[in-house]
This record gives sequence, C-alpha cells and structure tokens, in this order.
Amino acid sequence: MSTSTLAAKPLSKAAQPFWRDLRLGDHLFAAFVLLVAGIVFNRYHAAMDGYEQAILAGATLALIALGWFWKSVRVFFPVAGLLALGGIALYGGDLARGQSAFWLKYALASQSAAMWMCVLFFLATLVYWGGLLRRSATLEAIASGLTWAAAGAAVVWFFVRWYEGYLIGPDIGHVPVSNLYEVFILFCLITSLMYLYYEERFATRRMGAFVLLVVSAAVGFILWYTFDRQAHEIQPLIPALQSWWMKIHVPANFVGYGSFALAAMLGVAQLLVAKGWLASRLPAYETIGEVMYRAIAVGFLFFTIATILGAMWAADAWGGYWSWDPKETWALIVWLNYAAWLHVRLVKGWRGNVLAWWAVIGLLVTTFAFLGVNMFLAGLHSYGGL
Repeated sequence: MSTSTLAAKPLSKAAQPFWRDLRLGDHLFAAFVLLVAGIVFNRYHAAMDGYEQAILAGATLALIALGWFWKSVRVFFPVAGLLALGGIALYGGDLARGQSAFWLKYALASQSAAMWMCVLFFLATLVYWGGLLRRSATLEAIASGLTWAAAGAAVVWFFVRWYEGYLIGPDIGHVPVSNLYEVFILFCLITSLMYLYYEERFATRRMGAFVLLVVSAAVGFILWYTFDRQAHEIQPLIPALQSWWMKIHVPANFVGYGSFALAAMLGVAQLLVAKGWLASRLPAYETIGEVMYRAIAVGFLFFTIATILGAMWAADAWGGYWSWDPKETWALIVWLNYAAWLHVRLVKGWRGNVLAWWAVIGLLVTTFAFLGVNMFLAGLHSYGGL
C-alpha cells in the first residue's frame, strides 16, 4: 500500500460524521445503557437532587461513548453491573443479610468483593511476571483475565457499598469516594482499566508486570488500612465532604492519579529496556514511551478538570477559589510538573530516558501531594489524614 493511500484513509473517515460509522452493536449497547439509566432514574430519582440527576445523565452519555470507543467494556460493565445488582437484590433491604446470605457473605457484599479484588490483583501481578519472564502468551492471557476480574470486583464493591450506606441510614449513605480506603479502591479500578485499554490498543500484555506492581502496592495499603484501622466500616460524611462537588472532583482527580502512576511504572520499564535488562521481553523502547506519553496526556487533562472543580468547590464551601492551602499549593506543583513534561515533549521534542526519569519522580511528587500533605502539613484539607 502506498504512502498516499495510507494518508488518504484518515481524510475519508474524517469527511463523514462519526455516527455514519456506528453499527448495530453500537446502537444496541447505547439502548441497553439508556434502559438501565432509565430504570435507575425511575427507582431512585426521588432521593436524587438536580445535581445528582445531571451526574447520572452525564455518566450515561460517557459510558455510551466509552463503549463505542472501546468495545471490551460492552461486556465488562454489563456483567459487573449485573453482579452488583444481584448483590443489592440479595440484601432485600436488610443489612443483616450480609452476614447470613451465602453469596453476600462470600462474594457480593462490599467487603467480600473488596477482598476478592485484592486477591485477584495480587494473582494477576504474579502471573504477569511469570508470563514476562517465561515469554508465555498463555500466562499473559490468564493475567489479563485476572485483571479484568479484579476490576469487575471493584465495580461490584463500588455500587454495593453505596447501597449498604443507605441501608445503614439515609443520612449515612454516600458515593464511596470519601476516605482513603474508598479512594484507594477507586485508584485500583481506574489504573487497571486504563492499563487494560492500552494493553488492547497496543496489542501487548508485557507492560502489565510493571503497571500491576503499583496496583498491588495500593492493594497492600488497602489491606493494612482495613485490618489495622478498620477503615472498611462505613462512616457518615464529615461536614466538609457533604457536597455534590465531591462526586465529580474526586473521580476526576483519580483518573489523573491513576494515569500518572501508570506512566511512572512504564518509565521504570523504559529505563530497564534502555539498560538492556528485559529488553527482549518487554515491548520496544519507543512503544513504552508512546504509552507513557498518552497516559500522562489523559491524566493531565483530568487533573486539570479536577483542579478547576476543586477551586469551584472551595468557592462554594469557603468563599474563595484559591487560598494557597498546602493541598492546593501541591496540586499546583503536580499540575506544573506534568504541564512541563508535556511541553518539553510536544514543543521541544524531548524523548528518551529523561522523560522516563521525570515520570518516575513525578509519581513521588504526586504521592506527596495526595498523602504526604495530609499527613505532615496542616491546612483546610487536613481531614484526610491516616
């Protein structure tokens, strides 16, 4: 095929509206998502304010777009959603059934789903490494399947825990993104799904051994935080978090955090390839760099959105968009760090090890902004400490 033919293809696709490329499967998926959203709205709209109804509408459209863009989620989200609905139905409005109903106790209650998620992510990490070191496509496929299953368990945890909060009391229930235990599970879900997308997009499973390491580190924190601090117990929201802003600010933030963590682990992989270590087993040096760039670009976009949403939340709660609180200051440092990373790559044309090291160090900066500020620096956001 000639270069001119290759160049003409994108132009012909861009010349017609995107909906002309939609197939029957695309329309059926959209209809299914709209049907489920309609059922949710019909059942729960009385308990939802206008902002929550707008979030439901936005999430519905976003899921449809994601399903059109990434075909694999057409199976993943319906299956995980049905399992979550099964867990909710098994409760029958009685929280005590979580300790007596077999499937709730051992699989579908939120804490059971969280423990399954932890086990599956640990197993996926080990199997990814086995597949990488033995060059086994079978082990890599099994590891990918385990990662999908772990992400599915996280989705079940999310919706069942949300419901369990309302079973405790209408004033207790809230979207589970309010404390470190909840957001670390959200981090595992987002990071693993982002990795699975890139795994499919670049047709290689050999980056999973590195990316799943950071997910397993988060899982280790979740287990420690659960058994040492009993953090899995559902608590009422503190006044500072009783805002609908939390429901959009926190998830957007964690798309950013997940992207930056993924990029940092790929930076480690790229540096090893540059030294000749595992070079014959990992994807090409340039491929790893390209995935790292795309992850940081997505993360920067969502972190920017989250920062803007955080400023609007601050104005609503404290009367000002910016107060140079330590959390705000370090969020700005993180934003400037990745803005500079993208600038030198896109404008200056930098490539190679310097950007890989920058991505690795960037994760340390981001981790301090997320955890260290709350632990060591007093401010308006000090309620998020360990």
